Amino acid sequence: MAPKHFTIVIKLGTSSIVDETTHEPILSILTLIVETAARLRRDGHNVVLVSSGAVGVGLRRMDVEERPKNLPRIQALAAVGQCRLMSLWDGLFSHLRQPVAQVLLTRNDIADRTQYINAQNTFSQLFEMGVIPIVNENDTIAVSEIKFGDNDTLSAITAAMVKANYLFLMTDVDCLYTANPRNRPDAKPIEVVPDISSLEADVSSAGSTLGTGGMSTKIVAAKLATSAGVTTIITKSSKPGNVHEVVKYLQQVEPDVREPAKMVNTVVEVPPLHTRFLPSEHPVQSRTFWLLHGLKPHGTIYIDQGAYSALQKKASLLPAGVVGVDGHFAQQEAVRLVVVQRLSPESLNGDFLHHGQEPKEVGRALVNYGSLEIERIKGHRSTQIQVVLGYADSEYVALRENISFFQSDDPVRR
Repeated sequence: MAPKHFTIVIKLGTSSIVDETTHEPILSILTLIVETAARLRRDGHNVVLVSSGAVGVGLRRMDVEERPKNLPRIQALAAVGQCRLMSLWDGLFSHLRQPVAQVLLTRNDIADRTQYINAQNTFSQLFEMGVIPIVNENDTIAVSEIKFGDNDTLSAITAAMVKANYLFLMTDVDCLYTANPRNRPDAKPIEVVPDISSLEADVSSAGSTLGTGGMSTKIVAAKLATSAGVTTIITKSSKPGNVHEVVKYLQQVEPDVREPAKMVNTVVEVPPLHTRFLPSEHPVQSRTFWLLHGLKPHGTIYIDQGAYSALQKKASLLPAGVVGVDGHFAQQEAVRLVVVQRLSPESLNGDFLHHGQEPKEVGRALVNYGSLEIERIKGHRSTQIQVVLGYADSEYVALRENISFFQSDDPVRR
């Protein structure tokens, strides 16, 4: 049987590649990562590195002792550090004659569907050329509104974008444990998580002083990636060779990895300790994932139960089903969809009751009208839009193709 070829995303945190005290790049780890990635490429796999560390390297380059709190200064250090970081990666990979490419992203870069597809096409072309893309958030220009938040989230979105088979989240522990192994010697490793929504583990460990993530952000990233059909793996960052060994093991396992004991008729070596989150049995499609997780919502539209039921039957969102609007957003921007109950079916003023229940966010939508326009047409029939606004760009507040719903266990509802 010919070996299976995978698309593999490897996420490296700042603390994995930059010394927390001296801010010097940890060349021994960087070298091992380069050897591992190049080896995977030689085995026929597509490889993406999601590399943090620009700010950390910038601190060292500019002899700054602590990460500043001033945003412009952080962004300036990121600009200095990103240049140095890519120089390091390129220099190390060049020893193995492995070409690399830099890909810097913010949410704005993938907010437009065309740009998102362009990014997918760029990755695809780099793979065809045998190049390893090195992805980082564009910290030089990113502000809170367009940031992914941390590179764990960025790596999950990247993995979904490139339709990866595996996402490796490198961290300072071998795997997840039932409790914190540092103070609970009876803690047991969790090697396979079939359903991440039912996970019971200690995820309280925080990120380093240089980085922005911790174990909890890795769980969120794993939920994101597995919802898109990507098997997600946590393993030790100080042993990058583990990635190759785990991939080699997974190449020999039956396609149905939900039965890891069921193997091809061959001797399979036990892989290094790791935690493997199995993908959703019903992964969301690329466009759905983009709507739910690639875009930053700019506001909220409250809809009634009748509108929600109609949307689930593939209808588009009519203004009659809109109860209220929150936030300021423009046409073709993403919003949250929240289901509430009207005071009365005839109410056109947006009043609604919760009846003791919190409003339920059910999904996201790209709207055909801005917040001020929707505020005016909410509760009206589509035939009245022209009368109320003086124009009618569409009879719908949002088209069904531009609406996506969360799954019951969806991880991120920002």
